[in-house]
Formats: sequence, structure tokens, C-alpha cells
Amino acid sequence: MNKHIGSNFNDFLEEQGLREEITAAAMKRVIAWQLAQAMKTRKISKTEMAARMHTSRMVVNRLLDEKDTGVTLATLARASVALNAPLRFELDAAAA
Repeated sequence: MNKHIGSNFNDFLEEQGLREEITAAAMKRVIAWQLAQAMKTRKISKTEMAARMHTSRMVVNRLLDEKDTGVTLATLARASVALNAPLRFELDAAAA
């Protein structure tokens, strides 16, 4: 008998010790895509974005890398200001 039948995917990830890693990767993928779309809409290159953020292009590359989950809140805030786009975070405690 399969012990995962009837369980949900989050339970499975938790049992495998992967839930936090997968959640972080999914969030970063969305953030990277949203930033790239905002840059494209505003016609902002990576070089210009780096200048607006007062950082290097390498930092912008890491920010746009969907696999790099080590981005800081400070970097996200600088990107938000550089794009003149509000940054919002939300925790849905009711969903827990």
C-alpha cells in the first residue's frame, strides 16, 4: 500500500524535507519573472537597472536568476525603487 495515497502534496514535500526549498524556489521564480517583465515594459536594460540600484550588473543577474533564492529584502527594495514599482509581501495566516 502506498503511504502517500490520500495525502496532499504539501504533506509529501514536508515528509521528504523539501517543502521550504521548493517554496523558496517557486517564490523566486515568480519574483524574477515579475522583475524581468517590469524591466521589459519600462525598457530598462540590466546595465541601466544596475545603475538605478547603485549596484553591479552581477547583482542584477542574480536578482533575475530564478534559481538563486539568496536575494535579500534590501536588494528587492532597491529593485522596487529603481522600477518605481511598489513591493508587497503577504502572509496568509488563514491558509495555514
